[in-house]
Amino acid sequence: MIQLSIVTPERKVLDAEVDSVTVPTVSGEAGLLTNHASVVSALKPGILSYSVKGSVEKMVVAGGFVEMNNNKVSVLTDSAETATEIDIEAAKAARETAEKELAASASSAIELTEVTREQLDAANARIQLAAGK
Repeated sequence: MIQLSIVTPERKVLDAEVDSVTVPTVSGEAGLLTNHASVVSALKPGILSYSVKGSVEKMVVAGGFVEMNNNKVSVLTDSAETATEIDIEAAKAARETAEKELAASASSAIELTEVTREQLDAANARIQLAAGK
């Protein structure tokens, strides 16, 4: 079993024993199982999933870091939401705003649009989870 802890600046979202965790890292999805090698990685906005006794739970995380060491996974993230906590209309509005900002700065260097692209990724992940996909 893995001890999973998910923390945001506002609250401790989850502290539970789980069978596995899948996190969205900047280098792709990472699956973490019992006795996994120690790892520290930056998170990108996306869907984090974990399984407990065959049941899979999901939530959206908005960047941050993940660390696994000695069967303990710590996720430090700016925000974490379950599907029931997501305001789908606010997520759609955030996506529309980010898309407009990216269109307006299409000729800008990619480094200058990183924050907007992360906002778009977060909005898309929220919409995807709320829609049950």
